[in-house]
Amino acid sequence: MVLTAPCGLRGRDPAYDQGVTLTETLLVALLSVLLVAGVYGAFIVSERQQSKVPEVEEPAVPEKVAAVLSVLRSSAVIVDDADIVLKASAPAYALGLVRGTDIVVDDLLSVVHQVRRDGQIRELELTLERPGSPSRHVQARVAPLGTRQVLALVEDRTKERRVEAIRRDFVANVSHELKTPVGAIRLLAEAVNDASDDPEAVQRFAGRMVTESERLTHLVQQIIELSRLQSDDPTAMPELLDLDEVVATAIDTVAIDAAARELEVIATDETGLRLPGGREQVTVAISNLIANAVNYSPAGTAVHVATRQVDDTVEVAVTDQGIGIPPEELDRIFERFYRVDPARHRSTGGTGLGLSIVKHVAATHGGDIRVWSVEGQGSTFTLSLPAAPAPAGEENTGISMEEERP
Repeated sequence: MVLTAPCGLRGRDPAYDQGVTLTETLLVALLSVLLVAGVYGAFIVSERQQSKVPEVEEPAVPEKVAAVLSVLRSSAVIVDDADIVLKASAPAYALGLVRGTDIVVDDLLSVVHQVRRDGQIRELELTLERPGSPSRHVQARVAPLGTRQVLALVEDRTKERRVEAIRRDFVANVSHELKTPVGAIRLLAEAVNDASDDPEAVQRFAGRMVTESERLTHLVQQIIELSRLQSDDPTAMPELLDLDEVVATAIDTVAIDAAARELEVIATDETGLRLPGGREQVTVAISNLIANAVNYSPAGTAVHVATRQVDDTVEVAVTDQGIGIPPEELDRIFERFYRVDPARHRSTGGTGLGLSIVKHVAATHGGDIRVWSVEGQGSTFTLSLPAAPAPAGEENTGISMEEERP
């Protein structure tokens, strides 16, 4: 019996099978190489992307806006949509508006929320209370900055409020002070008219009218004087003043009143002290101190005017033997129109403006005014002003601060 091979295997060469196997091996190897190359390429690309410098994010606050806020004298605060303070000027921290990254004033934060909600600019006035510090009056203007940020600009109006209050008080006081003598003159004129058949009464009422008119004239003069001094800047073109000459002029201006009250005004010997300033202002200040001492001193006493130099300041001390000032009144005697004893101002002729003028002159010259007083014993007002620099080659002979003052 003869066996026949299957048709598919008939005539197959072993070399052919060996070639097919080799081809398959080469294909597998090529695919492996390509796969490895792809993985390596992906790794290189990933490394390069990670090694790239990341793009710088835009600042939260626009650069130009931040530059403007850094030079503003007013308080400025920028907050984002989460109420986090992104930028705040130094005055904002000084006023106590911001602590860290938070706005700590509830009223201001509430307005910020309203502006962020509807985009409308709002203004408000606030009174900031801080323990141990005086109240501050501020005005805030809150506006949207872009779509997510809010800007608050806060101006400190404390000084303006104080000046306005002083101005209102001044006008009210002037009106009251002017009304008093004017009303008195009118009543006296009516009394003179009614007493026309009584020569003695006419003479008495006429004398009172002269007194009231003199008081009214004095008051108007001091108001004009105070207004002129406030508009004058003695430091713009200061003179070199001889203090002895200024004191002599001031004493001369009150000599008649002192003689009428049987008072003596005694000045120390000439000292040769000099100081820079406005001649008219310094003379007015010293004459007001002397006039105040004369007005409140009993007859037969003396008013002493002493001058000396203490380090780099000159001092003018005016001492009287008058009624003195209660301790609780010492802080108020330099206020305008304030009088320690209002009941006595008619007899003394005081207007309540003399000491406020002295305080103003001291402030404009870079000095100060202080007072020592004991009720029933008298008072000493000391005006301190900067002394003129000693000429080259001369030593400063002023009293040192360590020396005991008499």
